[in-house]
Amino acid sequence: MGSKDKNQHIVWHDSVIKKEDRQKKNGHKSLMVWFTGLSGSGKSTIANALQAELFKQGIYVYLLDGDNLRHGINRNLSFSETDRKENIRRTAEVGKLFVDAGGVILAALISPFEEDRQNARSLFLEDEFIEVYVKCSLQECEKRDPKGLYKKARSGVIKQFTGIDQPYEEPVNPEITIDTDKLTINEAVKKIETYLKKRLNLDPDE
Repeated sequence: MGSKDKNQHIVWHDSVIKKEDRQKKNGHKSLMVWFTGLSGSGKSTIANALQAELFKQGIYVYLLDGDNLRHGINRNLSFSETDRKENIRRTAEVGKLFVDAGGVILAALISPFEEDRQNARSLFLEDEFIEVYVKCSLQECEKRDPKGLYKKARSGVIKQFTGIDQPYEEPVNPEITIDTDKLTINEAVKKIETYLKKRLNLDPDE
C-alpha cells in the first residue's frame, strides 16, 4: 500500500482546545518568526537575544535553531538541495505545531531558497508568519566566520556550502530586514521587538 493510499485512511482529529483558547490564556497571539540569511550573518545570535527579551516580558517564546535541529529531528539530512528542502519542511511543520500551541516561535535557518521559504509560509495563516531577512554581505560573513565554516568551504573540506558553491536567494518581500553590517545586536532586537508587539496585540511602549 502506497503512502497516498495510507493517507486516504487517516482522518484529522480535532482538539477540544483551540489555538485561540491557548492564545487567550497566554495573553498574546501566536506567530512564526522565520530568520533567514547567510551563515555568519547573525541569525542565531539575534534570535537568541530576542528570545531572552520576549521571555523576560512573559511571552511564551521558543527558538528552533537550525544547527540544533540537525542534532535531532533533522540529523539524517545532508546539505543537498533535496535534503535542505526537507529540512525547511520539517522545521516549518514543527513551528506550526508550536504556533497552534499558542507560542511565538523563532526559527533561525539559512533557508537559502525562496521557494522553500514560501512553502513554509503557506503552512500558516496570513498574519502568522513573519520573515526576517538578516542581511549581511558575503565578505563580512566570511570575515567573521565564527565557526570556521567558510575557511573549510574554501579549502574544499565542506561541500555545498551556501554562498560558496551553493546559491543564496535573497527574500523577495520580507516583513523585516535587519542589516547586520550596520545594526548592533541590541538595535536589531529592538527593531524586531517593536514590530512584533504590534502583531501580538501588545503595546510597544509598555
